[in-house]
Amino acid sequence: MAHELGSRRDEDAIRAVIVETIEGFNAHDARRATHAYMPESDLVTVRGDALKGKAEIERRLTELFVTRGKHAIQEMRDVRIRFIRDDVALAHVGIELNGVVATDGQALPPHRELNLRVFVKDGGSWRVAAFHNTVVARPVAARPG
Repeated sequence: MAHELGSRRDEDAIRAVIVETIEGFNAHDARRATHAYMPESDLVTVRGDALKGKAEIERRLTELFVTRGKHAIQEMRDVRIRFIRDDVALAHVGIELNGVVATDGQALPPHRELNLRVFVKDGGSWRVAAFHNTVVARPVAARPG
């Protein structure tokens, strides 16, 4: 019989970290949103910016919260977790993002994003080693009636 990777407790712990990061984002608290990141974590934004290290990720998130993302809110749509090893897992997280404004100050319509998060079990806790975010559904402009 093959060894099944990842326990239910590990999956629940990863889901709890995902919820914690979204709650931190929604509270516009960059420290809380990045609490589970590793010091050397990588993050690729929807705009293709490659951020290196927890400190840079937290700094950029803080900047977002005082500029274009003052009213930004994420709503989790779904989570799929796949264990690569007992101590490494991939999580595909679907979210809807609302409340972001363009650089010219115009409100952007809500959109869906899919992010891939690489989790590593470090010292008994699940931590984010890498995060890659992608816009998956651009809003369709309203058509004249």
